[in-house]
Amino acid sequence: MDISINIDDPEPLFAQLISQIKAAVQGGKLRAGDALPSIRQLAGDLDLNNKTVAKAYRLLERDAVIQTRGYRGTFVHPDARSNSTFDLPAQVRDALQKTIHALREAGATDSEIRIAFNEVMNMRHNGVKSA
Repeated sequence: MDISINIDDPEPLFAQLISQIKAAVQGGKLRAGDALPSIRQLAGDLDLNNKTVAKAYRLLERDAVIQTRGYRGTFVHPDARSNSTFDLPAQVRDALQKTIHALREAGATDSEIRIAFNEVMNMRHNGVKSA
């Protein structure tokens, strides 16, 4: 698996890793059941922090592009090809863009939107469930 990380690219390192693994799945270079390097091995090979690779793997696992089988390792998920086209961050951006547009149309200022957004995000982090 050929992965190259560009530290000068404005895209975060973990996102570069995710997009390259998804591209390898889409291009058939990685197939269902193929083993992936361990976090430590890939971090060493790419000269990255283990946490960067772990974050990429965690997000790829969340999206069912890869799966971890305990101490046996990490493998390409059986449904990886169809799952690798899903882009949750893009979906979140689209939803936020629509919401912000609707709030602006209703007369809310950008400052009011930011304050409310931060309040809602802090509710979740402080253990308060939002409606």
